[in-house]
Amino acid sequence: MNIITAESTKDSIEELVQDIKQQFSNFDAKIVLFFASAKFAPDQIAEKMQDAFGDALVFGCMTAGEVVSGKMLKNSLVAMAFNSEVIGNAKIEVVENIKDESGVDKAFAGFENHFKMPMQALDFDKYVGIVLIDGLSGAEERIMDRVGDLTNVLFVGGSTGDDLKFERTYVYANGKAYTNAALLCLIEPKVNFGLIKTQSFCTLPQKLVATKVNELERRVIEFNNKPAVVAYAEAVGSTVEEASNHFMDKPVGLMIDDDPYVRSPQQIQGNDMIFYCNVLEGMELALLESQDIIGDTKKAIEEKQKEMGSISALINFHCILRTLELEKKGLTDNYGKVFSDIPTIGFSTYGEEYLGHINQTSTMLAFE
Repeated sequence: MNIITAESTKDSIEELVQDIKQQFSNFDAKIVLFFASAKFAPDQIAEKMQDAFGDALVFGCMTAGEVVSGKMLKNSLVAMAFNSEVIGNAKIEVVENIKDESGVDKAFAGFENHFKMPMQALDFDKYVGIVLIDGLSGAEERIMDRVGDLTNVLFVGGSTGDDLKFERTYVYANGKAYTNAALLCLIEPKVNFGLIKTQSFCTLPQKLVATKVNELERRVIEFNNKPAVVAYAEAVGSTVEEASNHFMDKPVGLMIDDDPYVRSPQQIQGNDMIFYCNVLEGMELALLESQDIIGDTKKAIEEKQKEMGSISALINFHCILRTLELEKKGLTDNYGKVFSDIPTIGFSTYGEEYLGHINQTSTMLAFE
């Protein structure tokens, strides 16, 4: 095996890290990626994981729930280790202050110095990026827009969580915990890789055009030249008072080539609607309706397996709203079992990064 996974639900950080280290004891890891519950002290978990795998590139983040082969977990740490048969080269850069407008540029300068090649010149079939961003920063769109401006390499990942406390989230690298930060890892795999995006919605005929917005606050003031919540309530066939009950099963999506990029409502303030992702003025959105998450995920993975020939590992960035829907329907065990036959780790995110910032989606990085 060139890629292996581990999980632990031990209570103390010392026991937790020792458990993971023991599971990886006979494996020469080049990269160790880990996702850890907000239950564990950030500075300690970052330091202990780095100490345990000092010869490897170790990085990860805080979560709102964890995914590992065959299971969905809480209050755990899950990890995936890659050896040098899979990873040719890799470099981590941390944007320590997410408000630093030049942060991505500085990170990419570090990549260029390491890989000895301009980011614009990198072959997107040979390189892939992982991005972990503070999920309470509201800065995901700006970070991902700048990444897209500077390279054709795809960066996929998630917005970090804190078990639905909505207080503070962290990314982990270099034995340190960083808040209000973004972590970028550029990887040159030795094997083929692919990306999966699955959102488990069908498109309804109703359209909502954002005619007045506050983009910085992710606030829609008007849809279709009406107060936002009034227009949304009409679209879902609801009263204004009951409109928020439809947020999870009837979000909206930006349609690109018949594929929805989901924008989920978060809350109503007066007649305005606050979203988890940016909605731009003039953007036309389709009303969506929730479908079978389990069946849709299985189908997406099977299609990628056929395309790639085989999948040896998956990293799953899985929206917390999907997790909450699965919990509501009693389907968390069934969802975990989708990944029983493929080494997998992942976490419940506060949003997903894939060609921008989206949510109520699973974005997965698959290795051949």
